Parts: sequence; C-alpha cells; structure tokens
Amino acid sequence: MRIFGFAGWSGSGKTTLVEQLIPRLTQRGLRVSLVKHAHHEFDIDVPGKDSYRHRQAGCQEVLVSSANRWALMHELRGAAELALNDALARLSPCDLVLIEGYKQAALPKLEVYRAALGKPLLHPVDRNIVALATDTPGTAAGRSLPMFALDAYDVLATFVEERAVYADVSH
Repeated sequence: MRIFGFAGWSGSGKTTLVEQLIPRLTQRGLRVSLVKHAHHEFDIDVPGKDSYRHRQAGCQEVLVSSANRWALMHELRGAAELALNDALARLSPCDLVLIEGYKQAALPKLEVYRAALGKPLLHPVDRNIVALATDTPGTAAGRSLPMFALDAYDVLATFVEERAVYADVSH
C-alpha cells in the first residue's frame, strides 16, 4: 500500500482535485482508497435511523451492510483518535491511499493553493510538501518545488502515482 497526501487551506480545492484524480488513477488499474482527517465533530449517520439510535444507546460499533456497501461506525467514547497508521491498518488492501488532513504526518504531500484565499503558502513550513498545485502557476517563478496548474489532472495523477511511498502498515 502506497500513500500520498494533500494539504491546503479550506476552500483551496483539495476535494475537487482529489475527486478528479481518483478516476484517472483507477483507469490505470490502481485500487485507490482515501483517508480524510475531519475536524472534531462529524457524523455520517442520520438522526432517527436505527444505526444512529443504536450508537446513541451506547454501542461502541455499528456495522450497516447492504448489497451495495457496508459502513462501520466506531464511537471512541473518550479514547484517543486514530493515528494515521492506525487508520491505514483498518483499510482493505489497495494500491494507493490518498490522504487529506493529518497535517503532521511525514508523507509526501501536494499543496493545493489558491492565491485568492489570501492565506500563506504551507510548504515553507511543511517540509513534506513536494509540489504545488495552484490557480496561478506563472506567478510563483523561482519557487523550489515543482508547480502545476490546478486543472492539470492527468499530469498530477502521474506525479502522485510516481511520488507515493509505501506505508509502514501491516494487515
């Protein structure tokens, strides 16, 4: 299992970029998964549904299964959140895991940057950022990182595939 990360401020276009890369990577025969670190409270369940009610009643885990998909919801109930390697170990085997979030993780990352947000670049501080995808690639001449247009999807898919590293995870 190889991994590659994406970093950037909220609103920079990380989700849209990753959404465009996934079909390009899967068309190359790769089995692709994704790990996204969410902030604080989030819920994928719907209040009032059986699974939600069972979690609210105190279940530590609720697994919902159908002919099309299954989902496992695990309540931490005060336990520590998952470290990246713990999250990766819970995935089914695949070729490539795209990672959004986990800012402190030591893995190669693509910074997604939009100048209009008025935020500073992350790569001068995060040494794991290996390239920049931006809406203004011509304005950052002289930067030491490879630079791509945000919509250079095929080129970015190749870059991600080539720069992904093997994760230290056992199943």
